[in-house]
Formats: sequence, structure tokens, C-alpha cells
Amino acid sequence: MEYYQFIFESLSAERKDMLIALLNEIGFTGFEENGKQLKAFISTAEFIETEFENIVSTNSLTYLRSVIKETNWNAEWESGFEPVTVYFPGTDKPFAYLRAGFHKKELLPGYDIEITPKMSFGTGHHSTTYLVIEEMSAISFNNETVIDFGTGTGVLSILAEKMDAASVLAIDNDDWSIENARENIRNNHCKHITILKADAIPAGIQATIILANINLNIIISNLTGIKNACKPGATILFSGIMKHDEALIRKSLGQHSINIAECRYRGEWLMIRAKV
Repeated sequence: MEYYQFIFESLSAERKDMLIALLNEIGFTGFEENGKQLKAFISTAEFIETEFENIVSTNSLTYLRSVIKETNWNAEWESGFEPVTVYFPGTDKPFAYLRAGFHKKELLPGYDIEITPKMSFGTGHHSTTYLVIEEMSAISFNNETVIDFGTGTGVLSILAEKMDAASVLAIDNDDWSIENARENIRNNHCKHITILKADAIPAGIQATIILANINLNIIISNLTGIKNACKPGATILFSGIMKHDEALIRKSLGQHSINIAECRYRGEWLMIRAKV
């Protein structure tokens, strides 16, 4: 499989966050940040030129494009992949330590998670995933049933099982994410995670905790299905939402009688913990 690599230079942190959100909505699944530079990756088969050029022209962006092989992209990602420590909110106490398989396993407090990202999104480096992991530290997963909608690397599913969830259903619609999540789940010796390729949560399946770290448009279009998948009193974590869309997501959740319990912010991103 071949991928397009797009390189954008001289971007502020806010512009990078905005661009990641926009590109994620049109199918980009890999991002690498280095200072003011952003590299974005999408398979050539999934790329739609008109959608991409609309984002570029609307935001006055310039870029360099190249075609790379899947294996080369993975090697490039891994060469710059650094471990991530997520702390309990407002403390310096480690909650989760995310590392690649080639990193030395540290004897640190908290949950140790081995993640090989490849082309999937969700490593803890980006604010969207970091926010969800941070919020998970305040929730008991003991014996709970969990749906991870948009699992990506599978990192949230893996953490949920390590936090003693009874079962986890990891859903994604991307073949590469499914393969990557399966590999990461195996490497973390998880036994209670089921992987499902789907565009939505299947009817009739319910859980006590739902993790939805995707993007605004997918969240809004799936709110009915997400609510139907909630057992009474269920908790939902929504992420992948930019701060400037807060009014829109609040209105959409209200229309579905989904109650906001807490909002957490990191940079230009927003995470919502909700109840039904």
C-alpha cells in the first residue's frame, strides 16, 4: 500500500491543531509534529483531491507532497516515536505510560501500555487521546462493559482492560486500524477485547462506558446510536473536538438528552464527560 505524505511548514500550535482536526475529518490517519512542522499521511486509495484542496485554499496553506511506501512510513514514525506519560489531573503522579515495543520497559507507577502506532491514530502524543486517558484516571472501570468507538491503535481499549473492565468492544471502520489494534492488543496480553469493523455501533449492543475519541462530525452523526448503546446511567467520553466547536457539541448533546458532567481542555482541544 502507498501513502501520500504532506509536509506543512511554519505552523503555530493552534494552526497545527486546526489542520489535524480538518484532515482527520477527510480520512488522514497519521500525523507527525516536529516544532512548527506537521507531516500528515493518508493512503493514496482514500485520498480525495477536491476535499484536500478545499482545506488548503480556505486556510491559505502551502505544502510539499510525496508518495511513500507503508514500510518506509512506519520506519520514519518509529524513529521519532517517544514514550508518553499521562498524569493524574493536576498532579505529577503518573497514571499511564505509553511506549513502543522498542522502548525499554520502565519500572514506573501506573499502567504500562505498549503501542506500535503504524498508520493508526491514537498514541497519547496528541491532545485528543491524552485528554481521554487523563479522564479515564477518574473513572472506575472495574467490571464495567466498554465500547471504544473509533479505536485506532486500540490504546483506550487496552487501558480499559488493564483497569479491570469486564469486556471491551473496539470498533473501527479502517482495515489498517483493525490490524494495528489487533497487534497492540496481542502485545499487551489482553483477553477481554473484541474487535469489530463497522461504521457505527451495532443496534442491540449496550455498555456502561463508551469512549468516542473520533471527530466532531462523526460524533454528531452517531449521537443517536451512541445514546442507544448506553445502559442506564452510562458514562460517555467524547474527544476529538476543537474548543471553538464547544457551542455546537453542547447543543447537539442537549438535543439528544445527553447531559454534560465535565469538560476538560488541552491546547485547542476539548474532552467532554457525559451521562445519560
